[in-house]
Formats: sequence, C-alpha cells, structure tokens
Amino acid sequence: MPGRDLSPHMRRPVVKWFDGRKIGGSGLAAALGLMIASGASPALAQTMEAALARAYAGNPTLNAQRASLRATNENVPQALSGYRPRITASADIGASITDTNIPGAGTSTTRLAPRGGGVQIDQNIFDGGKTRNSVGQAESQVLGARATLRNTEQNVLLDAATSYMNVLRDTAILTLNRNNVEVLEEQLRQTRDRFQVGEVTRTDVAQAEARLSQSQSQAILAESNLKTSIARYRQNVGAEPKQLAPGKPVENLLPKSLPAALNTALSGHPAIIASLHGVDAAELQVKVTEADLYPVLGVRGLVQQRYDSSLFGDNRTSASVVGTLTIPIYEGGQVYSRTRQAKETAGQRRIEVDTQRDTVRAAVVSAWGGLEASKAQIVAAQAQVQAAETALSGVREEAKVGQRTTLDVLNAQQELVSARSTLVTAQRDRVVASYSVLSAIGRLSANTLRLRAEAYDERKHYDQVKGLLWGTQTPDGR
Repeated sequence: MPGRDLSPHMRRPVVKWFDGRKIGGSGLAAALGLMIASGASPALAQTMEAALARAYAGNPTLNAQRASLRATNENVPQALSGYRPRITASADIGASITDTNIPGAGTSTTRLAPRGGGVQIDQNIFDGGKTRNSVGQAESQVLGARATLRNTEQNVLLDAATSYMNVLRDTAILTLNRNNVEVLEEQLRQTRDRFQVGEVTRTDVAQAEARLSQSQSQAILAESNLKTSIARYRQNVGAEPKQLAPGKPVENLLPKSLPAALNTALSGHPAIIASLHGVDAAELQVKVTEADLYPVLGVRGLVQQRYDSSLFGDNRTSASVVGTLTIPIYEGGQVYSRTRQAKETAGQRRIEVDTQRDTVRAAVVSAWGGLEASKAQIVAAQAQVQAAETALSGVREEAKVGQRTTLDVLNAQQELVSARSTLVTAQRDRVVASYSVLSAIGRLSANTLRLRAEAYDERKHYDQVKGLLWGTQTPDGR
C-alpha cells in the first residue's frame, strides 16, 4: 500500500567488497555481485588464486606453447650435430654372367656373385663457422621461445582473471536486475490498487507496466551476458565457475608510479626480450649463410670388403683415409642472394624490436590510466549510489503526499539500479586493470602471484635433449 516500503534494498547492512574495504548500503549491489555470486561462505568458495592456478596447469593455449618450446629445444642438438662425425654403412649383392669367345681357344662362361659392404665416416674439420653460428642461432631461438612462453603465460593468466571477474560482475548485475523486477512488480501492484481507489490514473499504471517490461528485458539480457561469461570462464580456466569468492586487485605487486612501470616494462617485458633474441638469431643466420662461400675441410675414412669382384672366390679388403677440401667458386649467385636476404631479415627484426617497445609502452600507459580511472569511478559511483538512494527515499515520501508522480518514483528507482550497476562494473574494472598493469609491465606470472601450482621448468627438457646422441623417444617416453 502507499505507506509500504517498496525496496528491500533500502536496509543498510555492512558487507565486504572485493578490495577488502567495508561499505554500507551504497555498496550493496557490489556485495550482491560477489557475495551472493559465490552462493556459499568464503571458506567453501573457489578463489581467484585457485582459478589462476588451474589455468596455469591446464590451459590448452599455454600447454601448446610449452610444446612449441620443447620443439624449439631440439634445434640445439641438431646444430651440434655439425661437430660430430657422420657414419654410413652400405652393402650390395648381384650376379654377373660373362661369355668369352676367343678364336682358337674356344668359348668360356664365367658366373660371379659380386657382393660386399663398407662403412664410411665423414668428420667435419672446418666449415667456415657454419656449425658454430648455427649452434648460437639455435640457442637464441630457445631463449626467444622461453620469453614467448612467459608472454603467453601472462596472456592466459590475464584472460583467466578477466573471465573470473566477468562472471562475478554479470552475476551481480543479474541479481540487481532480478531484484529490480521484484521491486517493480510490487510497484505495479500498488499502483493498480491506488488506481482502483482513484488515487492515480490509468497513465500511472501504464508507466509502471512499461517500466516493469523494460526491467524484465534487462534481466533477460543480463542472464545472457552471464552465460557468455561462464562460457569464457570455462574456456580460459578449464572448469565451470562454482562458488566464486570475491576477487582482489594486485596493486601491491605494481610499481609506485607510471615512470617506474615504464622502466620495468621496457627493461624486462618478455615480448621485448623475445624480439631481441629474434635479432640475435637473424644476425647469426647471416653468418650461417655466408659460410657457404667459404672452403670446407674434412676427413673421410672408408673400409670396404668385396667378394667375387673379378674372379670367383676372390676376397678383397680395402681401407682409406682421405682429407677433403671443397672450395666453392661460383654458385650461380644463389648464396649471395640468400646472404643479402638474411641481412634484410635481420634489419626487419631490429625494426620489430622498436615496434614491440612502442607497443609495450602504449599498453603500460593505457593499463595504468585504466587503473587510475577505475579508482576514480569507484569513488564517483559510490557517491552516485548514496545520492540515488537518498533521492529514491525522498521521492517515495513525496509521492505519498501527492508531490511526486509515479513516473518520478520509477525514474528514481531506475537511477538507483543504474548507479549500483555502475559501481559493480567499476569495482570489476579495478581488479582487471590491476592485472592488466601487471601484465603490461611483464610481471604477471605464476611465480609473481605465488600460485599453488607446480611450476613448469623450462630448462628441464632442454638439458635432457641437448646432449642426446641418438634415440627417437622424447624424454617423456613418447
């Protein structure tokens, strides 16, 4: 009835928001988003850290990049093979029939089964530095792949953190919209009751009905957005979100100022480090290509055993050690062209480093600005919520004595819902922005976050395969 409190949200309990501070009724929407979204006590809820640890251990994108690093590791033993001898064995067997006709001596037929085998050993002595530079290039590729893996780890963890907060945000907004539907249903019922006794007109009823339909539509949209966020969470984390606990920003892990953040990023971001190793690999490729213009010195050893080579039953054994020197004179211009091509590629890699630095710098500035903006938006949104609550309370009281219309009450209610949704979004943005800054400076990792997950040892596989001389099985037995 007219004197009845239409909004159960007007009570002002004290709850905890995800940044650790306590807020009153103005932050109730935020509490709904993160406390009700969990559906359980914090002791039973899944934490942000647990979700990130799960993503770190099982995300397919991250595991694929680890596999790529292991494949890159194999470039080192392939390059080292240039220092080692190459041993080949050969064998042959055949049959020959020779008919001989000598005038005055008659005709004779000789049947032989020529056969034999041998072993050849080739050892490189000097190849113009090709092997040495190939090894250096392979090692640079490995270091670059490790930096790429760390960058991929950053991206995966950031996506997981964003998905986590999106689920909490969309759950909060859905709760707000559903509660708003309940409030407007009660508003419509009271408006119809007042219409029956002649206190309001049919227009007031129509306005209440229209606003209820709008809120129902918004609730349906909010539910759809939540389903999308849940699907993204499943993709990035690897499990369905259940009983999510409040998220927390990681501002304690960030530099104190934007200049300090830029210095950290430009000196240690894995994307920049990967680009620098790409330059090293490209410059070494120039030397590898130029080596084809230099003489090649080697030693060849050969042992052969032959049977029936010329006479039936003969047996011959031969052995030789030969020094070989190959001097390229003219290759049709191909090597010269490949050398020039390698130099241009090296120049391209140097330019890409500058591009990567600019990209990182822009990302840091953008993320830092987003974090500062989200903090300011939280303060403004909290003030907006408090003002909207006060305004709604006043409009309702004024409506009771006929100084406000039903439309005024509906507008005030909608403004409060919008303000609470804005606060929820701003709180979510603050957490995501803090992770974005940590990623932009190149420090977002399982180690930095101290996740409870087994750390991936990027050197283990490298040490296992670097000195392998033979065998087709990978260290894990495949």
